[in-house]
Amino acid sequence: MTLFLLLIAVVVIVCILATRLSSKFGVPTLLIFILLGMVFGSDGLFKISFDDFIISEQICTFALIYIMFYGGFCLNFNSAKPVLIRATIMSTLGVILTCGFVGLFCYWVLHTSLIEGMLIGAVMASTDAASVFSILRMKRLNLKAGIAPLLEMESGSNDPTAYMLTIIILTLLSSGKTNIYTLIFSQIIFGIISGVVIGLLAKNYLDKIQLNEVGLKSIFVAALALLAYALPVALNGNGFLSVYLFGIILGNSRLKKKVSLVHFFDSISHMMQILLFFLLGLLSFPSQIPDIIGSAILITLFLTFVARPLTVFICLTPFRVPFKQQLFISWCGLRGAASIVFAIMTVVSPAYTNNDIFHIVFFVALLSITFQGSLLPLVAKWLKVEDDQNDTMKTFNDYSDDSSFELIRVYLSDDHPWINQTLIDIVMPTNMLVATIIRDNQMILPKGTTRVLKGDLLIMCAPGYEGNDIYLDEEYIEEHHHWIDCTLAMINPRNKFLVVLIKRDNKMIIPDGKTRIKRDDMLVICKKEYLGFVDE
Repeated sequence: MTLFLLLIAVVVIVCILATRLSSKFGVPTLLIFILLGMVFGSDGLFKISFDDFIISEQICTFALIYIMFYGGFCLNFNSAKPVLIRATIMSTLGVILTCGFVGLFCYWVLHTSLIEGMLIGAVMASTDAASVFSILRMKRLNLKAGIAPLLEMESGSNDPTAYMLTIIILTLLSSGKTNIYTLIFSQIIFGIISGVVIGLLAKNYLDKIQLNEVGLKSIFVAALALLAYALPVALNGNGFLSVYLFGIILGNSRLKKKVSLVHFFDSISHMMQILLFFLLGLLSFPSQIPDIIGSAILITLFLTFVARPLTVFICLTPFRVPFKQQLFISWCGLRGAASIVFAIMTVVSPAYTNNDIFHIVFFVALLSITFQGSLLPLVAKWLKVEDDQNDTMKTFNDYSDDSSFELIRVYLSDDHPWINQTLIDIVMPTNMLVATIIRDNQMILPKGTTRVLKGDLLIMCAPGYEGNDIYLDEEYIEEHHHWIDCTLAMINPRNKFLVVLIKRDNKMIIPDGKTRIKRDDMLVICKKEYLGFVDE
């Protein structure tokens, strides 16, 4: 047991440290995780013998649940709304077309059976959101309006369609008596209903449960994500579709302490990606790759330069998407974790196949992440789809990116001009506010008449928030909230808290005592009881 724990610790530490190489040399992070798994595997340096595909499928499914949930949770629906229809078409019709094109290619060129060719196509029909957006985040690649939301929504939502196609074809191959039409109906209907119902219940009642500990709230949501997957699967529905819809609904809801959920599931998602990609590398046998390398390269070339571009052209041309943008979207069709997980399903399925689908898909994903992923920034520059006026990070529901203000420190030394002045008399830069005064190791929550002294440390708000030293809470102003049309001075006569930011209509307002609260405002509040503030 101790040796096993030691191995886990070493693997996680090495994987995280290896991300430094990713930033330095521009290699996709997920590729490094796979390669490390291969190094530790049966044919690697450490010779860890592991070939249990049944356990691997269960572990990978568990990891994929949280990766897909976080993909939906981070989708900014307001940003994605203009491309909702085209993204939905890409993630449904696009997956079916890709499956068909690849299946026919395998049948005509590689001489597989038609049904087995379609299985290979179904397994590789979805694109990998983790691969694409890890590169966009790492390179801070800002794209023209509409591209990033389309890519995020397509790559996040096409896994359920590919999963459903894989299940259907495996059922046909195993000569099961399941009615295909009933299977399709149950997959879609139970998947949608479960995700929407659990999402709406969580949206409306999560804050009302009043879990005082932030950590308990995160664990509770993690359990709901498992429920969103397991419930439809028990009813023969699509669990991945359900958990993705659950993530979208919850991620676009007004929740208290939502920032803690973002940080928690961001960490969980990274951990699951390390687990998933390392395990896939560990499960592979590089010695078997030469047997399938020819087929895998041909499929990769066809998928990259024929099937994916043709699919994008058919789906997006009716929307008059510029040709260069279509080419870039085509290039972003990276294959990754989901495809390999679905390939594992083919191994554990009772359906008989003549080809080593797992290693074919594994090598295709490896080539895709390596070459397409590494060249993604260059292709964006070549096709001129970059636009510094658009922040790709705004496509994500990450509170720290969206709130756009920072906490800065100002120390009042002996000759500082603010010494002995009240805050109301100090001429400060526009949109700056003193949130806290630290004096003699005690925190003071300031007001306009507060006088600053020599040796004070002022914690100030300025555009661009990224702070952990001060605990911030949120208050959403609903339709009948008693603060509507009140000024901040009116709602806080005893100076029990400080409103440091108001989010209104996607804009950030640094308020003062005269600022009036409106319906649908989100107030970011610094409260005394959380910080142990003292009175002046």
